[in-house]
Amino acid sequence: MSYTSLAYRLPKRLKRLVLHFETAILDAVERFAAKLPERELVLDAGAGEGQYCAHFKKVRYVGVDLGVGDAAWNYGQLDAICDLNALPFSTAVFGAALNVVTLEHLRDPQVALSEISRVLRSGAELLLVAPHEWEVHQSPHDYFRYTRHGLELLLQRAGFGEVRIEPVGGYFRLLARRLLNGLQFFTGGARWILFIPAAAVLIPPALILPLLDGLDTQKNFTLGYICTARKR
Repeated sequence: MSYTSLAYRLPKRLKRLVLHFETAILDAVERFAAKLPERELVLDAGAGEGQYCAHFKKVRYVGVDLGVGDAAWNYGQLDAICDLNALPFSTAVFGAALNVVTLEHLRDPQVALSEISRVLRSGAELLLVAPHEWEVHQSPHDYFRYTRHGLELLLQRAGFGEVRIEPVGGYFRLLARRLLNGLQFFTGGARWILFIPAAAVLIPPALILPLLDGLDTQKNFTLGYICTARKR
């Protein structure tokens, strides 16, 4: 059992503290979905198992993915299995799109963002989330990490404007997350014997450190970025 799967079992308030990136993403998705007009056609590019589908009930949600990220996932609810570099849709048909923690798994992220831009109507909004300081995951399909400047460049080249990029936490939230990630080394087999002592050492500072995050005003140390941009 991973650190993340354990953390998802925590009470809601504590889960929000230790899974800051994941809960910030969920908040952003909920805000994004809430402002869409009814019956709008929305593309989830890199939908995985469709974990955000439930937030888009009032619109026409289309989830697509290549389906190779995680062998344990169920991709059966997708509307299409496809490469984001060659979306099987006509030009300018979608009124909004999201691409959540998917860009790092794409071999040609610029091509994929240009394809998403192509299928969006002029003025349509994109919600993009990408990691900055994150462990290797969904190996071997994990290729990139992004700075705010890199994301802005990719979005502008793909034809997006009104780019807004918000860091998710600063140095102290990042450090807290890394401490909690250390618990993964004490799961599985005989290593569970050391889990309680490790938790006693790692968890207390990990719960205190986020309280200091306001000291990091520049947020150059961050878990990742939540971006919005509009098709020019």
